[in-house]
Amino acid sequence: MTSIDIFYQGEGIREIAHFEADAEHSFAAIKIAIIDKHSLDKETLIFVEDCDEPVDETCLLRDHTGHAGIKAHLHRCRHVEVTVTFNGETVPHRFGPGTTVARVKTWAAEHKFGMTPQEAGEHVLQIAGTKDRPDPGTHLGAIASCPACKIAFDLVPNERVNG
Repeated sequence: MTSIDIFYQGEGIREIAHFEADAEHSFAAIKIAIIDKHSLDKETLIFVEDCDEPVDETCLLRDHTGHAGIKAHLHRCRHVEVTVTFNGETVPHRFGPGTTVARVKTWAAEHKFGMTPQEAGEHVLQIAGTKDRPDPGTHLGAIASCPACKIAFDLVPNERVNG
């Protein structure tokens, strides 16, 4: 039996959780295990990190394993409506709930606001109306809840520490 590390976040699960599963298990099997562990809604969908559509639950874990195992997300929302505001301009887009904050920042900063990778590196996403700056690896679904299925960010300069 080959075991695979499963790292996941989900609706109401902001911190990354972990367990091991057999490589021959299906995504349906791990979905049930996570739903039971966290008392999630039975209508919850499972996503592979940074994929915009739910994974086919009949697929085996071994077919989606990367070098660090599988990064997954469980959520009732099929998509999260995201807006990012920078210098008075707001851009919208729909992402899967397993999309990382880092992917959203790259999309907004480089592809929508025309920043270079270096300029983008000096900025972070902050939840609009708060001082909350989610870690780059945080999944959108960990901070967006159902039934709203949306989140608004401001793209702001990263705080610099002078020393």
